[in-house]
Amino acid sequence: MTDKYCCIQFEKFVTNSKNEFINTNKLIYHDERFDEYGIIIHDGGQSYITITHCPWTGEKLPESKKDQWFDELEKLGFEDPISEYEEIPEEYKSAKWMKSKNK
Repeated sequence: MTDKYCCIQFEKFVTNSKNEFINTNKLIYHDERFDEYGIIIHDGGQSYITITHCPWTGEKLPESKKDQWFDELEKLGFEDPISEYEEIPEEYKSAKWMKSKNK
């Protein structure tokens, strides 16, 4: 077990490369905005299949915050945060929004 991840294999495949969708050695994507993990689909795009458990140990991963992210931005007046991404507050483009909610 590592400090941040449930096993060495999971850590290796999450942190293998800065360019998640081009490096075929990287299998797991972590979207820090939602604290969501997924298996990357290596088709040249930026798609991934969301996973809820570590593929190697079966340990439960953190609950995705995607719905909460959309709810928070809807309260701020954004109807479609994905298409309005450039206009959303900077803290919502990273995990900062979650940290500010847990103070």
